[in-house]
Amino acid sequence: MEEKISHIPVLRFGEAYRSLDTNDLGNVLRSGVRLEVSVANAGIIRRDKLSIEKGRSALRAIPADTLLDYAEKAAELYLDGELPFGMDGETQSVGDYVAALSELTGLPHSLCRSNMFKVAAALQNIRAVLTGLTRGLPPELFDKGCARLGDIDMNFYPIADSLGVTLPSNSPGVNSLWLPALVMKTPVFLKPGREDPLTPYRIIQAMIAAGFPKEAFGFYPTTHEGGDAILLSCGRGIVFGSDATVKKYSGYSNIQVHGSGRSKVLIGDDMAEDWESHLDVMVESVSANGGRSCINASSVMVPSHFDEISNAMAKKMAAIEPRARAEEDALICGFANADFAKAMDEAIDDALKTPGAVDLTAKYRNGPRLVEKYGQTFLCPTLIACSDPDHPLANTEYMFPFVSVVERPQSEMLAAIGSTLVVSAVTESEEWMSDLMASPDIDRLNLGSVPTNWVQWEQPHEGNLFEFLYRRRAIQSKTRRIA
Repeated sequence: MEEKISHIPVLRFGEAYRSLDTNDLGNVLRSGVRLEVSVANAGIIRRDKLSIEKGRSALRAIPADTLLDYAEKAAELYLDGELPFGMDGETQSVGDYVAALSELTGLPHSLCRSNMFKVAAALQNIRAVLTGLTRGLPPELFDKGCARLGDIDMNFYPIADSLGVTLPSNSPGVNSLWLPALVMKTPVFLKPGREDPLTPYRIIQAMIAAGFPKEAFGFYPTTHEGGDAILLSCGRGIVFGSDATVKKYSGYSNIQVHGSGRSKVLIGDDMAEDWESHLDVMVESVSANGGRSCINASSVMVPSHFDEISNAMAKKMAAIEPRARAEEDALICGFANADFAKAMDEAIDDALKTPGAVDLTAKYRNGPRLVEKYGQTFLCPTLIACSDPDHPLANTEYMFPFVSVVERPQSEMLAAIGSTLVVSAVTESEEWMSDLMASPDIDRLNLGSVPTNWVQWEQPHEGNLFEFLYRRRAIQSKTRRIA
């Protein structure tokens, strides 16, 4: 019997396009059905970019408040809807999406669903998100180009005709970052991660079904060259990747790079004696979402009680064991690429040959760090206790629950953290809070016993998308009120 193939197309201004070049992602949908994905070449992307005005015009024709309504409706459809899938009139249920996403990425079903809730929450809370990004300006700003705050008229104009995003495969929740662009009337060109074309495709279908114009969406599974075409031809670009990716695009002011977060938990002098009360916050910061997010803590700095904190965290982390993907209590992810996991395991062991660090979780878990189980390759949660605070593993990030614990005086912590996406500072010291708030190295600051993965919708996650896409212009009139 001929094997059935389900095909995810390129979307060119919302229109399905089947490419001659394809990626075979294997039998991940259901028995006897293979998943195939069209691959767009860079020339198609550049050609489509010349027609971007059709996407802009379609969005401009719809009031911003209506687009916000559409976003809220899209949240429901994304979470619960039977949505278009493929090219032959197929549809995809939520259960089919979760099962296929788990097969492709190695995320257990529980984490696939929790990432779905993150994306849906970003859409459900889109008004709060927009309020945070614009600092309270009314949505009509995107209709009129101007707004009034007190007695001041303000004009904001788009500095990008489109937003290009090259997405990763490690965490579906990062798709929440590009969603506000659509209510800001900016079309998107998306390059999905190779192992996760499913999430952005499903989000697009939900948004179109909710009322967004299909012309606002470009979906381009593509090569590295195609990814460069998206980032360099769109007015603004967002890219996710490693330190090498950050370096590659560091010279482009129109490209925002989301690299390693190197997020941290800092324990203040005033809370060190009471460290046990904050143990769960430290462990959650490291292990939430399978340790795959840039907002997961990769380092914990303590001013004292180094041995007690390190051992208590290591014992809790070692208790998180690999489970089959469909089990409800599965909390860590397998790796789609087993060689990638093995390379990380070897890199950690090589670094541990340098004196001044020890893998404490090794004495609490049953077996090695690298485990092949349930048809997958896992890296078990790992805590490195660094007696040398400058050890190579003291400020390293890996894509699984991995953390170093180092002891430093509180007075030296801020000078030592380096560029850090999220800091959760467990303290009630007003003086230290002032120092933390003045630090230029912290992108997002949590004060108190708050895990690094905690999200407040009114606060931008990383950078400000509104300020990235729009610029303020001075505007005055002697004859009439403008806004």
